[in-house]
Amino acid sequence: MPAFVALLRAVNLGPHNKIAMADLKAVAESLGLLHARTVLQSGNLVFQAKAQSSASLEKALEAALVKKLELKTPVVVRSAVEWRAALDANPFPKEAKADPSHLLLMPLKAQVEKSALAALVNAIPGREQAKLGKQTLYLVYPDGIGTSKLTAALIEKKIGVAGTARNWNTAQKIATLLEDELDDG
Repeated sequence: MPAFVALLRAVNLGPHNKIAMADLKAVAESLGLLHARTVLQSGNLVFQAKAQSSASLEKALEAALVKKLELKTPVVVRSAVEWRAALDANPFPKEAKADPSHLLLMPLKAQVEKSALAALVNAIPGREQAKLGKQTLYLVYPDGIGTSKLTAALIEKKIGVAGTARNWNTAQKIATLLEDELDDG
């Protein structure tokens, strides 16, 4: 049975969009998703599902979060194969080794036009870098993320597509869990 990861956008970052990971797991189980496990407290869910598309799982999870928890937030879903391909396509291998907490993988809900990526790159206010993969944005924040002016709001305004970012360390933890699911499945 295929393994997937669901990434909730902007949860547990401040006073808004709070969700307990036990509640996220319960929502997944209510949808018939199997072996649901959370990763950290930032809205990462690894699970198995009968053959479904990532897009249909996104819609089902978004609707269930609203219905059961009154939480309206975008959800991005990737299969284990898609997640591994995104990690393997990382255009910043040096940064992944030297400073993985400042390299972000940002899966997107849709493909980005090259002109939108160019607009983003032109709007970068500092030394940050952005490169586009297959429905994934890779971002490097050499001077730190918290003080950067390259925010999620600016990124989404320029590219016109919602997404949610995870640092390279978290992306690797998710990959390990997905591989465990494939081994167990």
